[in-house]
Amino acid sequence: MLPDMVLVLDESMRACAREGGDTMADLTGKRALVIVEGYGTEEPELLQPVEFLRERGAEVDIAAAQNPIDCVTGDRYDSQQIIPDKMLAETGAEGYDVLIVPGGTVNMDRLRINPEAHRIMREFMEAKKVVACICHGPWLLVNAGVAEGKTVTSCEFNRIDMENGGFVWVDEEAHVDDSDGQTLITSRCPDDLPAFCAAIEAALA
Repeated sequence: MLPDMVLVLDESMRACAREGGDTMADLTGKRALVIVEGYGTEEPELLQPVEFLRERGAEVDIAAAQNPIDCVTGDRYDSQQIIPDKMLAETGAEGYDVLIVPGGTVNMDRLRINPEAHRIMREFMEAKKVVACICHGPWLLVNAGVAEGKTVTSCEFNRIDMENGGFVWVDEEAHVDDSDGQTLITSRCPDDLPAFCAAIEAALA
């Protein structure tokens, strides 16, 4: 678990946790793995899904390539540091139900060339477990060589990379592609976090 001192959510971050009104799925027994490189991780894309899932009873682990994780907001303003639960090399798909990949341009520019991140992504995809990527997060799909032909969304800056990687790109706040028995959830940006979180909840419920 993250120390209380670093999991401080303001009112805008709690919008994700409130998505769905009074009806919350009971995700007790579900386990989520969130992976980042470390430096330049977009803070709300990391912390909002974590809080959202924990409020519904899910267990969430954060794995990183560096310790601590240096978060940013707005892709460029320094924010808080987060202590990961484990390192990328120490984890994989076994025992987890969903993989979540936050964005942050610098974070993802490093994570997408990380062999451990490639391994983790391939394990989840091969096991046909839920994978959820937001903003620049879908970049990892391209570099890991998985899910080609799936329909995705992402931040606009990724569009050409996704299309060149063999994906069909759509402009939606959250897109769910469950073809081939594997659920892939993608979203565009922090503003779309409520829809992104709701899609993860629906996939796990």
